[in-house]
Amino acid sequence: MTGMLASVIDPRELDIAIQAGVDIIDLKNPHTGALGALPIASIRNLVTQCAGRCPVSATVGDLPADPQQLNKAIRQTAACGVDYVKVGFFSSQNLNQCLQAISGLTHRHNLVAVLFADRDPPLQRLDEFADAGFHGVMLDTAGKGGGGLLAHTGVNRLGRFVNQVRALDMLSGLAGSLGLEDIPHLHPLLPDYLGFRGALCEGSVRTASVVPERLLEIQAALVQTAPRMDQAALELCP
Repeated sequence: MTGMLASVIDPRELDIAIQAGVDIIDLKNPHTGALGALPIASIRNLVTQCAGRCPVSATVGDLPADPQQLNKAIRQTAACGVDYVKVGFFSSQNLNQCLQAISGLTHRHNLVAVLFADRDPPLQRLDEFADAGFHGVMLDTAGKGGGGLLAHTGVNRLGRFVNQVRALDMLSGLAGSLGLEDIPHLHPLLPDYLGFRGALCEGSVRTASVVPERLLEIQAALVQTAPRMDQAALELCP
């Protein structure tokens, strides 16, 4: 069953997501990038507020491909008590060095790699993320004004991505300016999570505030498409 990931920024939005029963809460700051990080103190406070009622992930920020910087950011974020730490890889630059530096942390923390469909993602190297010990891989978009995920990657390719990640025994996720109209196309692929931010906000602006009714609308759409998932997945992902 595909779960719903909802990105939130503050205590109010966190409460809305918990009350709606989302499957995973994602802490990030949409004002500072695709994977903008909240201050460490804010992450710690929000984890405390959540009090184990829902799994929580947090991003480390839009960081350069610097092994030491990534290692430090992961350790600081993980120390806040989150269940998952999301790490963005915006290119293949220094990928070997970064994975080597991070692999020493994966036995202690659940790390999720985030690749970007609009940045030539290294999808042919998914096995290297598995070998480094990553718990999951998400496919997102870096530029939030250039169209959503399906504007950059076709459904069949996304289906192959989900299947490859599953075969490597990692969690899979799809995100990137997703809206209601994307759910019928992506839900049948059976990713572990579909991630939302802008679609949950006033005016569909990702830097605006989450609106409870929008969140519930997305949830309802996921439930409505669930009965058709298995057959559709067989047709789309041979």
